[in-house]
Amino acid sequence: MAKSTTSKSGIKKSSASNTGKRSNTRSNSKGTMQSEDSMLMDFFTDELKDIYWAEKHLTKALPKLKRAANSEELQQAFEEHTQVTNEHINRLDQVFEMLGKKAQAKKCEAMEGITTEAQTVTEETQNGTATRDVALIMAAQKAEHYEIATYGGLVQLAKTIGKDEIANLLQTTLDEEKQTDQRLTQIAENNINFQATEEPSDEGMQEEEE
Repeated sequence: MAKSTTSKSGIKKSSASNTGKRSNTRSNSKGTMQSEDSMLMDFFTDELKDIYWAEKHLTKALPKLKRAANSEELQQAFEEHTQVTNEHINRLDQVFEMLGKKAQAKKCEAMEGITTEAQTVTEETQNGTATRDVALIMAAQKAEHYEIATYGGLVQLAKTIGKDEIANLLQTTLDEEKQTDQRLTQIAENNINFQATEEPSDEGMQEEEE
């Protein structure tokens, strides 16, 4: 019920109780009120759809990288990351549910381009060589770096809009993506890069035959 008060100037002011009205805002970790229906929330949701598609796409691309790889260690890394990627998809399902939204995928042009490039380098390098493994690692790390950038941004946005629980879920995935990137670097540096330096180029082999 509205209440009227009169100021010293004689102007009447009215105030209405908001009891029973549902607030469409919530506070973030800094105590700032954030709207649940904002352009930022729309953008956040859109980016979730983008990475959701990317993760699903990777579950199909990673087995192909494994089959193309020569190193057993690299094959194992691709296999294990396929399993981890499925866990990432499950986490995103949870995030959509926590937002009260249906889990949807929006085609990620960036990830499609990265996986297409991976297929190209597979076709352009010789089967059974360390050079192919070098190319596959670089292709995989490009995918990882895209995911690291995306999840890093999503974590910060989740905190900004007051979704700290979602931020924690996304942070777990971000940490796992970084671990995978580091592992691929270690595999490359341990022996694959050096082995590739000892493989003669096609031009060098032709010169030897002449």
